[in-house]
Amino acid sequence: MEAQHHIRDRTFAEDASTVHAGNAPRAMATFRNLALGTLKILGADNIAKTTRAIRDEPERALPILGINPRPDLNGT
Repeated sequence: MEAQHHIRDRTFAEDASTVHAGNAPRAMATFRNLALGTLKILGADNIAKTTRAIRDEPERALPILGINPRPDLNGT
């Protein structure tokens, strides 16, 4: 668990987060864990590098989320 926090903090600056009210911190940690777990399952070797690539080109996240970035609109 400690290693997971370290990855979340180094990748998402979790300790610097200004989200402190109610259940928001736990929810944000859950979203971060979901993102990290998804990237690991998909074979990302370097999580920080992969998240930077997605940050710089957000359209890279679409296939990860199962969204076709260029849907075929013919026949719709």
